[in-house]
Amino acid sequence: MIGVPADGDAPLDTRPATPIALDRKTRARAAVAGSVGNLIEWYDFYAYAYTALYFASAFFPEGDRTAQLLNVAAIYAAGFLIRPLGGWYFGRYADRHGRRAAMIASVLLMGAGSLLVAILPTYATIGAAAPALLLVARLMQGFSTGGQYGAAATYLSEIAEPGRRGFFASFQFVTLIGGQLFALLVIFGLQSAMSEEAIREWGWRLPFFLGAILAGVFLLLRDMMHETAEPASSGEDAGSLKALLRHPRAMLVVMALSAAGAVTLYTFTTYMQKYLVNTAGMAVTDASRTMLVVTFLFLLLQPILGTLSDRIGRRTNLLIFTGGMTLFAVPLLGAIAEAKTMWSAGLFVFASLFIMSFYTSVSGLFKAELFPASVRALGVGLGHAIASAIFGGTAEYAALFMKQMGHEQAFAWYVSAVCAVAFIVAVRMREPKAHGHLE
Repeated sequence: MIGVPADGDAPLDTRPATPIALDRKTRARAAVAGSVGNLIEWYDFYAYAYTALYFASAFFPEGDRTAQLLNVAAIYAAGFLIRPLGGWYFGRYADRHGRRAAMIASVLLMGAGSLLVAILPTYATIGAAAPALLLVARLMQGFSTGGQYGAAATYLSEIAEPGRRGFFASFQFVTLIGGQLFALLVIFGLQSAMSEEAIREWGWRLPFFLGAILAGVFLLLRDMMHETAEPASSGEDAGSLKALLRHPRAMLVVMALSAAGAVTLYTFTTYMQKYLVNTAGMAVTDASRTMLVVTFLFLLLQPILGTLSDRIGRRTNLLIFTGGMTLFAVPLLGAIAEAKTMWSAGLFVFASLFIMSFYTSVSGLFKAELFPASVRALGVGLGHAIASAIFGGTAEYAALFMKQMGHEQAFAWYVSAVCAVAFIVAVRMREPKAHGHLE
């Protein structure tokens, strides 16, 4: 069931990726359950980004608006910086004890982090301890997210029907984007039901309470999920860094393409709401509505382009993404900054996300195809987490810092440069669908 080595890596692990035979209906139910867990995980993670405009002054009362957002973005970045540790821990756990167990544990940890944010006292109540505890909560969530990505990517890739892996695996980003969209819908609901003053005082806590509740509800779906890999036998080096280091080229490919994916994803999704408000001069509610519409369209693109990758190959998808972003990141960000209406801004943001979709639709799948089963979750999770920590977690902070220094356009050139490096990597890589470890 597992094919030839990818990119000249070490001999293949011959353990089967799916130890039990599953019919189409069972596979679909398992994929749905795994995807729901992924949605809850990412809703919790993005709730922070989308409520930051409201709670920034509660934890960092001094300074102008950009300075407050910089402080909140720094804590947001800290949640990324710990992701490699979570990717290592949960990846190792998933390769040794099963993808299902790792996914459940990471969702519950994410819910605990959301609950902590929801009940945190403000700076006015406990002083400097408030932002310190906010940092602890984000570290919990970042650790969880670092593990969830690798486990979910591996699980959905392995549970998929052969020949339809692009379609099945695309639901990792359907639900990742769905988590963003759900967070936006919750914020939009708050804006419709409450005054801005009420949201700033206490309403921003409600999305975090909801996230904690949903994490608990996910336990009800765990019986729908079937394990896709046999637990490692005693003495095996499954999930170990030593075993992973036998696949250095695959790790470098994952990290380079994840870097481009992370910096563009967080630029055109989570940071974009702030960019529309802070740079384009759009009202907060208009920015939220714009992002709500384009994020929904972004979600719909995932299964379409995932299915396309089953026909044209993952590498072609990646070449379109990296080449497109290298050429168009600078003009698109410039056009968004100068947009005069919600519709024109939304059109340019959607154009950016359309190019992004050629990556996001196959993001977890092509990485899973590069590694054998014994280190698949670790390789996908750790490689992605390292790149995301460096390039995704710092994207918002870098953009705001460059704006504050008066060189905002330099950030657009930075995004283009990262994608140019990834384009070179994509040109040189072999097709994972044909030469990977899943087919």
